[in-house]
Amino acid sequence: MTFAVDYQQLRNPGEAYGRFTSGLTAMDNMLESSNIKRSMNLADLRSAHKNHQPAIIQSVESAHFLEGHLDRLKVAYNRGLRHLGLLHYHDASVPLGDVFTNPAQWGGLTAFGADVIKECNRLGILVDLSHANNETVNAALKVAAHPVLISHTGLDTQLGQNERMATMMRPRLISKEQAKIVANAGGVIGIWKHLADTPLAYAQNVRAMVDVVGIDHVCIGTDTKLTPAYRSPADSGPKPGAPAPQPGGGNTGNQDSRPRDNNSQNGPGSDKNRGRIGGGTNETWEGQKAGFYYTVVDAMLKTGFTEDEIGKIGGGNFCRIFDAATAGHE
Repeated sequence: MTFAVDYQQLRNPGEAYGRFTSGLTAMDNMLESSNIKRSMNLADLRSAHKNHQPAIIQSVESAHFLEGHLDRLKVAYNRGLRHLGLLHYHDASVPLGDVFTNPAQWGGLTAFGADVIKECNRLGILVDLSHANNETVNAALKVAAHPVLISHTGLDTQLGQNERMATMMRPRLISKEQAKIVANAGGVIGIWKHLADTPLAYAQNVRAMVDVVGIDHVCIGTDTKLTPAYRSPADSGPKPGAPAPQPGGGNTGNQDSRPRDNNSQNGPGSDKNRGRIGGGTNETWEGQKAGFYYTVVDAMLKTGFTEDEIGKIGGGNFCRIFDAATAGHE
């Protein structure tokens, strides 16, 4: 369960931290009303699974909220944060490293970014290097005491059939050489659904990464919405790049403006919006009849993955590095 604070421009000192704490409070209320708890470690996940009780891991996409104050990580940890994406779209007020979609200007990981990774390791927070360029990733791997996650990317050789989407996504993808560097350090790489027009194409993208780094270093990518992005009642009209609202939508906390293949002329709930890449997860692909996870597992079986391999990709590999990051912490 994640959110970011930098979708709207951050203008004033303290604004990022205010958005962060407000976001956590909103999630506190949401979880309480739904009788869902945060899992702080692997034991919590196992307990939730045993009891058939939904649970979430609290994440935030980028450390803008720190604003140079390393002690705020402890505050975030005490409020349940266990997964931190170091970077997002924009530079933090005190930069952390170079973002892969922006011109490089920090030489990779900054000194403060390195301190953040070390503090995450000390506290027990999984570090996610999505949105980081190669230089930032490689420097982070030298600093990190535990394996890292790159939660949403894909091989730069798997561009799909949608030329417009491929052009947008290309800077966000990882090369075979870079993927091996992450895997050799024990890391795990999540495969995005954004460049797959069908479930089978998605499974083939997963297979392509497994062929490069091995079965123990691949997972199903996050950055996958279960409902449409939140729209404030104060919004008077569609924002550029924003998805059309759909019936039954709600605020998952994942308030984002990631690349989408949406058509602005398609109205809310239009059949033309169903199946578009980047929409609600359970309507990811045209003709999808089952939930995202079930659909992906079925496609992976058809692609030749065994049940044990699907267990690793479908959660086991993530659980391993989540445990490595959080073990020994409350």
